[in-house]
Amino acid sequence: MRQLLQRVLRKPVSKLADRYASRPDKSLVHHSLTQLYNSILNKPGEKGPLIRFSETDRFIIFSDQHKGAKNGSDDFSFAEKNYVRALSYYHNQNFSLINLGDSEELWENNIISVKKHNTASFGAEKNFLHRNAFIKIFGNHDLYWDNDPLAPVMLQSIFGRTIKIYEGAVLQTTVHGQPLNIFLTHGHQGDKQSDGNWLSKWFISTIWAPLQMYLELNLNTPAQDNNLKTTHNHFMYEWVAPQKNMLLITGHTHQPVFLSLTFLERLFSRLLKAEQSNNLAEIEEIKAQIKLRKIKHESTTDFSAYEPTYFNTGCCCFNDGDITGIEISEGYIRLIKWEYNDKEQSERFVLEETKLDNLIKNFVTS
Repeated sequence: MRQLLQRVLRKPVSKLADRYASRPDKSLVHHSLTQLYNSILNKPGEKGPLIRFSETDRFIIFSDQHKGAKNGSDDFSFAEKNYVRALSYYHNQNFSLINLGDSEELWENNIISVKKHNTASFGAEKNFLHRNAFIKIFGNHDLYWDNDPLAPVMLQSIFGRTIKIYEGAVLQTTVHGQPLNIFLTHGHQGDKQSDGNWLSKWFISTIWAPLQMYLELNLNTPAQDNNLKTTHNHFMYEWVAPQKNMLLITGHTHQPVFLSLTFLERLFSRLLKAEQSNNLAEIEEIKAQIKLRKIKHESTTDFSAYEPTYFNTGCCCFNDGDITGIEISEGYIRLIKWEYNDKEQSERFVLEETKLDNLIKNFVTS
């Protein structure tokens, strides 16, 4: 019966979830980002740390694990082993870990249950805390860490010590004499649903969570990063593009973005260049990739005109177990993916990378 209901209800439930999905307001998004960024610069440590780093420092940025209670609605359960193995790799490589929000799914679960069923991942994160190399930022689904008076007690019980939870962070460095600020936050700022709309929270807790649990549906599918940018990602890009010597890294949308482009947008950008050079073989190859993703139209947007200033980590709860994140190390910024191989071992892949000094050159010439 459950399998039948899954087949029948997947599409209507997906449409209903989309209907109640985030509806960001551009002016609110931009205002909130500006306020948070300025607060971190002017009062470091209050809403977020200001961290100066050099080429020898290493950071791994993950977001949107949505750790649950190992039930039908636990989006993290398929990716947990990948995440724990990835953290072991980064801990051994002396990376600092930045969790960019929605690490715990606290719209659908209570924190006691999440703690009980995620000892492995919390333990892997604790290794970074022991090295003072762990920064935890809250999102809309784990806002509990910021606004519940008992949150410090729970953090103490999970990690063995109290830790400060932030709304954002700024990484500061200098590349070839040019300053570079990397602003990190979850990305739900200005989102009316995430900012406390009572109807959306009622829907999540009263309808969506029990229904998702019963039907064992996980709609966080990898197909999402085949799309053009979500409205919210686009608002983020529009905020950071005119800023000077700044990169913005967020999560929230579960949609990986690198140098301001999604994977599909990069395909369209390559297609435009191939058409301009009349490279027929490459044109056909790229069109085949676009068709494979069931895109029926061809974009006329010149994606090469986008400023390479916005990045999105993607998420750690794709239902095939894949996780994506952003690395900053050795003077590079990279979009990476960890996935299971045929032997159920975890493997790391670099999907995109560029040198930070390439971005500095772009700032100087633009």
